[in-house]
Amino acid sequence: MRKTTAPEISWARKEDEDWADAVQVRLAFDEEVPVGFADEVLAEARQLVEEAGQPAREVFGDPAAYARGVAAERVSETYRAGIDTRGLRPAERLAAALGSMGFLVFAVFGLVWIQDGLWVGVNWASVATITGIGVGVSAGCVAFVARAAGLFRGMWWFLAGAALAFAAAVALADTLSDERLFRVPAPVLMLVGVPLAVAAFLLPEERINRWFTPARPEGGLSDEQWLRRLDGLLRGRHGMKTAEARAHVAEVRQHLAAAPAKTRAEHAFGDVEIYALRLSEGPRRQQRITRQKFYGALASAVFFGVLTVDKLIDPQERASGWVACYVGAFGCAAWGAFSEWRTLRKQRAALTDLADPAAPKP
Repeated sequence: MRKTTAPEISWARKEDEDWADAVQVRLAFDEEVPVGFADEVLAEARQLVEEAGQPAREVFGDPAAYARGVAAERVSETYRAGIDTRGLRPAERLAAALGSMGFLVFAVFGLVWIQDGLWVGVNWASVATITGIGVGVSAGCVAFVARAAGLFRGMWWFLAGAALAFAAAVALADTLSDERLFRVPAPVLMLVGVPLAVAAFLLPEERINRWFTPARPEGGLSDEQWLRRLDGLLRGRHGMKTAEARAHVAEVRQHLAAAPAKTRAEHAFGDVEIYALRLSEGPRRQQRITRQKFYGALASAVFFGVLTVDKLIDPQERASGWVACYVGAFGCAAWGAFSEWRTLRKQRAALTDLADPAAPKP
């Protein structure tokens, strides 16, 4: 797909610029489209507006409806089948994790600089702790990428590795010497986060995506392989609850049992990723996305709440700058969880009205 640059897309009227900005925002945040898709669509829209000589809103209508329509019409099922509930492919998720880790390293050692001064003492215990935490967090990030790709077995292996790294860090921190080896300026440690952020932009996306895509054996997937992959995609990539996903798998299994003896799942239902996408679409898809966001925000709120309480009950830590950081992070996460909970209630009410207008709202 050809990608145009933003400076090429100029609009004669201010109202057309506002319309184009609204379309671009909708495509970026509400629709699952490839990189560069919005630029191409807006370049074509500008040309049609110039030919018509009328405002963009009169030519194309409401920007939200236009963005939704053009995405549904021009983005293929093959592309949409490969992205998760956040609109990301595995490589994009991994890049986001690396970028976030780089920022956190930079911010944490910046706070250490502010709190404890320019020089940071290094000993074997601190080296083991930081290394274990780094390995554990990295393995945890890969585990969540694997889950979003529908690879639950891989997720559990990486989570086990993360737990082992954290346990090793704790054990080594208690046994290794805490005698200072040398001192390092805090700004130097802050720069450790820069390579992580740079790596997020340099990842070979296609290769990473292949790593998180199971190889297709010669002769195609067996029925059991196809069904296991369907279950993983529905629960991981498309965010279905386990019971709902397994009900779909059981339905397919029943259909195969009733079909002629040599009928295979891959022949009867087609590509497993596209079939999983079709099962996941519908009015409940947005509710599943909101539920995942709510769980994530709630987990973050609990995590930062525990850290805040831990600091507050220690008299020597109450005046620490870390307390303010934890309180701020807890407040943001708690507000995010509350907002997603309200959105989830509204979506459930809308689905109830759609199914039965006379039914009481939740």
